[in-house]
Amino acid sequence: MEEINNKTTSEELKEKESEIKKGGAKKYHESNAKKGKLFARERIELLLDPGSIIVEDGLYANNLADGLPADGVITAVGKIHGGTVCLMANDSTIKAGSWGWRTVEKIIRIQETAINMKVPMLYLVDSAGARITDQIEMFPGRRGAGKIFYNEVKMSGMIPQICLLFGPSAAGGAYIPAFCDVVFMVDGNASMYLGSPRMAEMVIFEKVTLEEMGGARMHCTVSGCGDLLVTTEQEAIAACRRYLTYMPQNYKEKTPLAEARLPIEGRGIEEIVPAEENTPFDMYEVINQIIDRDSWFEIKKLFARELITGLARIDGRVVGILANQSMEKGGVLFVDSADKAAKFMNLCDAFNIPLLFLMDVPGFMIGSAVERQGIIRHGAKMISAMSQATVPKVSVVVRKAYGAGLYAMCGPAFEPDCSMALPTAMIAVMGPQAAVNAVYENKIMALPPEERPAFIQQKRDQYAKDVDICRLASELVVDHIVSGAGLRDELIRRFALYESKDKQFGERKHPVYPV
Repeated sequence: MEEINNKTTSEELKEKESEIKKGGAKKYHESNAKKGKLFARERIELLLDPGSIIVEDGLYANNLADGLPADGVITAVGKIHGGTVCLMANDSTIKAGSWGWRTVEKIIRIQETAINMKVPMLYLVDSAGARITDQIEMFPGRRGAGKIFYNEVKMSGMIPQICLLFGPSAAGGAYIPAFCDVVFMVDGNASMYLGSPRMAEMVIFEKVTLEEMGGARMHCTVSGCGDLLVTTEQEAIAACRRYLTYMPQNYKEKTPLAEARLPIEGRGIEEIVPAEENTPFDMYEVINQIIDRDSWFEIKKLFARELITGLARIDGRVVGILANQSMEKGGVLFVDSADKAAKFMNLCDAFNIPLLFLMDVPGFMIGSAVERQGIIRHGAKMISAMSQATVPKVSVVVRKAYGAGLYAMCGPAFEPDCSMALPTAMIAVMGPQAAVNAVYENKIMALPPEERPAFIQQKRDQYAKDVDICRLASELVVDHIVSGAGLRDELIRRFALYESKDKQFGERKHPVYPV
């Protein structure tokens, strides 16, 4: 009789588990499908290695309540590329993925598991935010929603944290992606905002659409809160799996090596880079001649496009690349590009990823508009992040490095392991044209008009000789002059040799950040 009872109990549990895993009502699944949204458990299945071990905790959370299976969130441990990861996934078929106190507790517990195991933490977000009816239980206390964000700050730089934003991330919940290392957003469905359009209209009398307020495209192009804009959930999931191939499990480990691959076929670097300092060229072409074929993973491609940031491999080794893009605003550094650089350098330094700086920078933007935006403060943020990075750092002056742009892009004073330049590169306070105009403007104007061009050209030629790269190398300003054809091989040798670098920036509690 006891065996029959146990068998019956097991069957009942199996049936209950199956029912819980179905999520919410059929109509919510159908509504999501019309928007191109997958069920939360389908997302997890695509994300994790096929057939790999997965353990789920809290499956029976709030199972006595009606219509709240697993309390609207899935928390699990699984494998991606054979490495262990922890994850949470909002189930938007259950009260729009909203949070109750058990939801919050489950998220906190899986974060604590990730901290204890020192493995990446993934957030699959699709949530309308807190359940107002549960606010006393889930909002203000020591194990309330605030603990989730506290844990994210605690994990920052300890383990990779990735947010896949499939739907809304509303109100306080918007800080889940905000504290992550990277945020991948699905165009048309993903959004993040502190106050909804309806609330904005009610409180500040602003009429605005959801896309204008906090849509995926806006955040990936304007605010910079999003790092990668994708068209489908499958694309977001594939990007997450690929991103993890560049990351160690935690800050104590090295990045994984891969099989070396030759660059794609293309024009040589000498052919790509014009000698004329103001002629735009595509820095992506230069990058493609340096990195392993098909290894480029760009971060914040649509935001502050005057600065390129991305992960790649050079001879199988992971490298973080920052490069000025003269085809966008002349490659001048702005407030947003400084912020973009600072975040990217912090990410790379936290997870032992060497940094490569490819310079073609006229400097920071000037004028009252950017001064009012605090460009000095933001520039200081970029320079601070670069200075404090203790991973191997190599800087290459591809064409020009002027003014504080030289400093921000890891110039010689900021202790790069090597500062190199191409043969036609220039390093100066400013370019020949601007310098001659600044120094000799009064004299130029005093000359007869027909004599001015010859005088100006003479002074420019003289200035160019003063900042000639061979002279700067003679004075040990740069460590090495390298040809475009030899740049990749030089980088391969140097990053291999600098791999054992072990440096502490300074002894202190923490800096006073210029933010």
